[in-house]
Amino acid sequence: MGSPTIIYKAFYYSGIMAWDVALSLLNLVVPEGHPGYAGNWPEYKLPQEGDSRCSCPALNTMANHGIISRSGRGIKFTDLTRQIRTTYNFSATFCSFVPHYAAFMLNKSYSKDTFDLEELDLHNGIEHDASLTRLDTALQPDQSRIHKPFIEDLFSFATGKYKEQPMLTIKDMSRFSGKRRAEARATNPDLFGSTNTATLLTAFGGRVDDLRVFLLEERLPQGWEPRIRSPYGLTIFKFNQTIIPLEWGIRESDWKGDASRIEANN
Repeated sequence: MGSPTIIYKAFYYSGIMAWDVALSLLNLVVPEGHPGYAGNWPEYKLPQEGDSRCSCPALNTMANHGIISRSGRGIKFTDLTRQIRTTYNFSATFCSFVPHYAAFMLNKSYSKDTFDLEELDLHNGIEHDASLTRLDTALQPDQSRIHKPFIEDLFSFATGKYKEQPMLTIKDMSRFSGKRRAEARATNPDLFGSTNTATLLTAFGGRVDDLRVFLLEERLPQGWEPRIRSPYGLTIFKFNQTIIPLEWGIRESDWKGDASRIEANN
């Protein structure tokens, strides 16, 4: 294993951002009928005893479909780069950045090493408190475990519509994130983030019918394709155009009363 140097990280991050801006500018034209995976997904299987899963529904789903190792073990960082791209239609820059970030976080070599999904759950690395789908790690150390009440509560916040079906909007996600952060901060004043939240709005378009399957079963519905239609995929630059208004719209103070009741009961 080789630990990446500070100089290597600096060159990598500056290079990936320059490349990302270039792809963002080229993504102005969206070809009609751009496929994700043509909606034909590999067989879905529930994880077996001894398999590795983590706090990220997107990666767990890929393992459940055998897109990456079904066991969730021995995954190459380089393979993850390619498979995220073809599954969710994120840009090449985005799909390079995420596995590199994970390798740096785990102090491993991106090009040579492998990892198990559960290794990604270093606290405040990729896993964080105030998750939309998991209890805080202080309450549930096994972050592969889905907390269904949070997910059902999330769906109840949907105010948008797509073909008469419920859809979550940026405002809905900001409101629910504010609630979750207020609840979490009452017992655990730690760091929070909006990256995972924004993924539900971009790759899935906020459509509750699709998200119900994705979040509760960690499965991709047959016929589903990424809602990202850009030919070069979703760039980091474009992704931040969802993250920034989502983050700005979060108002923990709106849920102060709920948080106070939780704190009083602990």
